[in-house]
Amino acid sequence: MVNRICIPDSEYLERIKKAASLVRARGLDVMLVCSTESDYANARYFSGFWPLFERAGVAISATGDAALLVGPESEIFGKDRSKIEKVFVLKEFRESADPAYPEIKASTFRDVFKSIGVSGDHIKIGLGSYVECTLPIFEGLKESFPCAEIVKCNDIMVTLRKIKSVNELACIREGFRVIELATDEVIRQLKPGVTELEMVGVAQRVIYENGAEYEGLPMYVFSEESTRHAISRSCYRKINKGDIVQLNLSAKIDGYSPAIGLPVVMGKLEGERKELVEFCQKAHDWTCNRIKAGVIASDIAKDFYKMYEDAGFAENYVYGPCHGTGMIEVEAPWMETTSDYPLEENMTFQVDTFISGPTFGCRWEKGIAVKKDGFESYTDYLNKGIIELEF
Repeated sequence: MVNRICIPDSEYLERIKKAASLVRARGLDVMLVCSTESDYANARYFSGFWPLFERAGVAISATGDAALLVGPESEIFGKDRSKIEKVFVLKEFRESADPAYPEIKASTFRDVFKSIGVSGDHIKIGLGSYVECTLPIFEGLKESFPCAEIVKCNDIMVTLRKIKSVNELACIREGFRVIELATDEVIRQLKPGVTELEMVGVAQRVIYENGAEYEGLPMYVFSEESTRHAISRSCYRKINKGDIVQLNLSAKIDGYSPAIGLPVVMGKLEGERKELVEFCQKAHDWTCNRIKAGVIASDIAKDFYKMYEDAGFAENYVYGPCHGTGMIEVEAPWMETTSDYPLEENMTFQVDTFISGPTFGCRWEKGIAVKKDGFESYTDYLNKGIIELEF
């Protein structure tokens, strides 16, 4: 696809340069970020490489040199896909089956760091993705540099990734275009007797046919009781007339993973069920209207929670009004009652409004970018309101 929307190679180089500046400012000699297949973002952010089975990492020196680190089976894969020229194989990045690879002569962290200009024993190493740093990776660092100081520096990655570039926004916008097509087709094919998983399959076909590289999240179609699940997976349950069906569909475009979530009713929505769904939609719209540059995130989150309390839904509350989005559909920063940061232009969020009731739940979700005087929505799909299908 000649006109494929993607991140240009030059932007990867700019990211490494910006990261090096932050590494220097923190007094670090080197920063290491690590990624898995499912949480690939930090390594891919600098290298374009998305690991499969194995882990991956990127080391960035304070002087701005960088290297990609891959497992024993990914050397050729890594060199073919990486935007970073230096690629090293380390056994610490092996897959979870824990093979020994006795015949392979792998590199060490000392080899990697030397190649990017970091030497000596008493160095300061920052872990830019602490949660994804597995025990074998951490032990490998300690073995190579027993006298090093190893510290967390997750905030560097939040600083780099929270405000999106023009190219990142283009990828997100394209993802929403594809998701809308998938949502249209799933709703068109929804009828009593189909299973949740069949509808996921419909969505998967559409996103791939229209340019997605993968699902932006494990897509789901829930019905009735499973709509109470904040996180779950679709199953073989047959959808019946009268059910509430929750859609959360997504499409990944060059690593960027937006999603759309909305309820669809297999008939007419009435009574207490209608009250809960309408409250959730009202809370979603209220959140959108509060977003603009300069607003403190916790102020929105506190008033959002109070809205649940005032409406008698405090026991049905699960999490705050928004979470960051970008390469991972859910990424930092979250918007919670303890979030004391101000919103900034071109921060991107999923306005993710969820409520879990005793017999069913509901989620209204879409992606937005913060602007000076408000927000830019990347989809108008939720403006359709509550979708009720007739059979």
